[in-house]
Amino acid sequence: MAQVSINVQHEDFDAGAELDALSGNGAAGAVASFLGYVRGGDAGGILAMTLEHYPGMTERALADIVALAQERWSLLGVRVIHRVGRLLPGERIVFVGVAGSHRGEAFSACQFIMDYLKTQAPFWKKEETANGAHWVDARDSDDAALARWRP
Repeated sequence: MAQVSINVQHEDFDAGAELDALSGNGAAGAVASFLGYVRGGDAGGILAMTLEHYPGMTERALADIVALAQERWSLLGVRVIHRVGRLLPGERIVFVGVAGSHRGEAFSACQFIMDYLKTQAPFWKKEETANGAHWVDARDSDDAALARWRP
């Protein structure tokens, strides 16, 4: 049974420490991860991003996503951290880490979890730009990424 840890939090996190923790006692042959940041500057002119969630519901949705990944792959560990609150360009938003016996399952499960998280987890994003603030709509590319995992 994989060790699973999920946090939705305001505080920053240490990605290196999270990766080290996933490597565990040497049972893992691979650890794959995704680390997401707030874009800014030339990549969209974002001055800040505010992420909101529905406490309790969001954590349950993330746990359900991880459970779906565990049904597909034999995982040794999963760590999901998603920040909420007001974040500035360059700050970390999300960490998804997966430990497995082999790289293929770790890579696939990590991508699967991130694709589901982007479309199925109840987070709301508001971007602040020089032209004002606006809520971010779902992207067609995120829906397309999710569709490849569905039968």
